[in-house]
Order: sequence, then C-alpha cells, then structure tokens
Amino acid sequence: MTSPNLQLLERIRAEYLEMPGLRLRAEQVQRLCGVERTMCQMVLDTLVETNFLSMKSDGTYARLMDGGMPRARPAKVELEVNTPGAVARTRRR
Repeated sequence: MTSPNLQLLERIRAEYLEMPGLRLRAEQVQRLCGVERTMCQMVLDTLVETNFLSMKSDGTYARLMDGGMPRARPAKVELEVNTPGAVARTRRR
C-alpha cells in the first residue's frame, strides 16, 4: 500500500477507534476524509479483510468488535431448602 493509502487507513482506523459504535457508508467515509471514491473503497476493503471493520447488511461499515463480543453470562444459582432450619444447598447450571 502506498503512503497516501497508509495514511488514509490510519485516519479511518482512528475515526472508528475514537467513536465507538460509528457506522458509515462508503460515501460518508469518503466525504469525512476528503478522498476519491476508488482510494476510499480500497482502504475500506483492506480494513474489512484485516478484520478491523465489517460491512453490515445496511451497507454501513462498523468496527468488527463493536457489539460483537459475547458477554460473559452470570452463573445461575438456585437455592433449595429441604426442611425448616436446614442449610440451603446451591446448584449451579
């Protein structure tokens, strides 16, 4: 990748890192960065190929990790009491 493309790649990466949840269409990225369409698309494709961005079904580009990381689920615990005064047992699921 040539130097202007590398600079553009870093600029777009910085925009997405600075604004979590950012979703832009290619035309919007092009206007934001003030570059021509072919160069912009080439850099967006590179960011998708390197798994930094993903293209959503609505045509927008978003960070691959935004909202994509599964969250740890808390363990469920049920308390059972067999007889009055007995110590409760726990059962994990």
